[in-house]
Amino acid sequence: MLSSCEEGIELCDIIEEIEYLVGFDTIGDDTQPTDSKEFDEILDDFDFEDDEQDGQPSDNNEDVKEEEVTEDDPTEQQPTEEPSENETVENEQIEEAPQPAIDEYGTFTSKDDVALYIHTYGKLPQNFITKNEARSLGWQGGGLEDYAPGKCIGGDYFGNFEGLLPEKKGREYTECDIDTLGKDSRGPKRIVFSNDGLIYYTDDHYESFTLLYGKEE
Repeated sequence: MLSSCEEGIELCDIIEEIEYLVGFDTIGDDTQPTDSKEFDEILDDFDFEDDEQDGQPSDNNEDVKEEEVTEDDPTEQQPTEEPSENETVENEQIEEAPQPAIDEYGTFTSKDDVALYIHTYGKLPQNFITKNEARSLGWQGGGLEDYAPGKCIGGDYFGNFEGLLPEKKGREYTECDIDTLGKDSRGPKRIVFSNDGLIYYTDDHYESFTLLYGKEE
C-alpha cells in the first residue's frame, strides 16, 4: 500500500499527464495534445493499486457469476400428442359400431331366440342338426338327448303342401323344432323360414302360422 504522501504525488503525476494529453499546458509548455493511441499507451504505464480493504476485492472488479447449468429433468413428462381429427372419428365409429343382438356361436331353442338368430345370420344356430344327421347317430324319432346331447332337429326342407304360406318363384322354406333341447319328444312347436327373409312360427304343428320377420308379398 502507498502512503498518503506517495498517493498524492502519484495522483499529481496522473493529472499532469492527462492535462498534457488533452491539450492543457500546466507547466507553460506549448506541446501539442497527444493522440488517443498515445494517450492509451501512457495510461497503461501507470500501475493503479487495487483498493483493497481487509482482503476484500475492490468495487472496480467485476463480479464473476457462476453460470447456472440446468439439465432436463428425465422424469418430466413429455407432452402427449393429441389424436388427429380422423383418428378421433375412426375411434368413435369403432366405439359406436352396433354389436350383434345375439351370439353367433351360442346355443338356442326358444321361439324368440331362434327367430332372432335366423333374422341376424340367415341360418340356424350351431346346435341344430338335420334328420339325416340324427339318423346317422342312431336316432329313429322323438328327442335327441340319447343320441346327440345338446342338439335339436332343424334344417330340413318344408314343402308347404297345405299352401298356408305365400309362394314365390325361387322361394324355399326350411323348418326347425322349438323348445326341444334336452326333451324326450319333438313337440308341436316349429319355426319355418324362407330363403328371402320370411320367418314364421307355429305352435300347433303347421295348422296355423304367425309371421315374425319379413314382409309378405
